[in-house]
Amino acid sequence: MRKSVAPILLGLGLLTSFPVWAAEQTITLAVRNMDCAECPFAVRKSLEGVPGVARVTVSYKEKTAVVTYDDAKVGVDALTTATTNSGYPSAPKS
Repeated sequence: MRKSVAPILLGLGLLTSFPVWAAEQTITLAVRNMDCAECPFAVRKSLEGVPGVARVTVSYKEKTAVVTYDDAKVGVDALTTATTNSGYPSAPKS
């Protein structure tokens, strides 16, 4: 009897554990105001400074930032706020 209860309790513990629901997400942001080759560096630095951001790739040519982040630590609003505060307004690319 005890052997059958242990896996159930373990499963319930995992389901109720918040980090189990966290996931790494990747989003592409459309970034405005990038008008020179130096701008992507400022955009990248602003996003890398946000806790929970794992990777950032910025394209001057495409005017985008591809951001990989932990959705348990940061949301899209914080990402767009970071770029906007550094002078480069952004929004999720559709």
